[in-house]
Amino acid sequence: MTLRSRFLINTSLHECHDRISSGHLSEDRTLEKVKNCAWWPSWRNKTIEYFHTGDRFQKENRSTGKKIGIIVHIQETKFPWEVVHMDWVTHKDDTAMDTALLLWSRVISHTGLFNNIISYRDPKFTSALRTNLQRLFGTKLLFSTAYHPQTDGLAERMIQTLEDMIRRFCAYGLEFKYSDGFTHYWCTIIPAFKSEYKTLVHSSTGQTPAILEKGWNPRPPADRLRKDLI
Repeated sequence: MTLRSRFLINTSLHECHDRISSGHLSEDRTLEKVKNCAWWPSWRNKTIEYFHTGDRFQKENRSTGKKIGIIVHIQETKFPWEVVHMDWVTHKDDTAMDTALLLWSRVISHTGLFNNIISYRDPKFTSALRTNLQRLFGTKLLFSTAYHPQTDGLAERMIQTLEDMIRRFCAYGLEFKYSDGFTHYWCTIIPAFKSEYKTLVHSSTGQTPAILEKGWNPRPPADRLRKDLI
């Protein structure tokens, strides 16, 4: 879609970067979204300029430099959801049964059973988790023994991205507000961020999670701009 008016160009940039469904993500990912949405002369330079004028959001970006340590590469899986990476964000002492119920209702019911779990939790916790999942399934035939790293870089990086997205909207109170003006009920905007994260191209795979899992990307709100102009 070719855009010519300044209004439509700014609208496209806003939809691809500023909306909750876009998550105020990195420069590369913003460029990727704009490229898939629209085109205009010097679109790349304009997008980069627009991205860097959002100074208050740049302040919220965290350093992603590598930590010192030995990197252990996980073997590539053969099909989606073969391996599940898990990490805990809060300091709440979630029990193995709490975790099993969440996996049952939020993951397994949608994706089917996985073969393995990667988690930094100790073997005792993972063993209890496996036992509780066996009880829920009513079977003893479940996933194999999980790998226990000191840290799970893949899960931690995803959580960092999610935390950054939440912080930008809750801290600065953009368009997502209730009648009293507060934006701190962050749980309600996680589904929008989840949907957006699934459409981001990952450098490690060159594909989006949605493409790898389902073979297609969900339609973003910015697609409405293209439809309205046709």
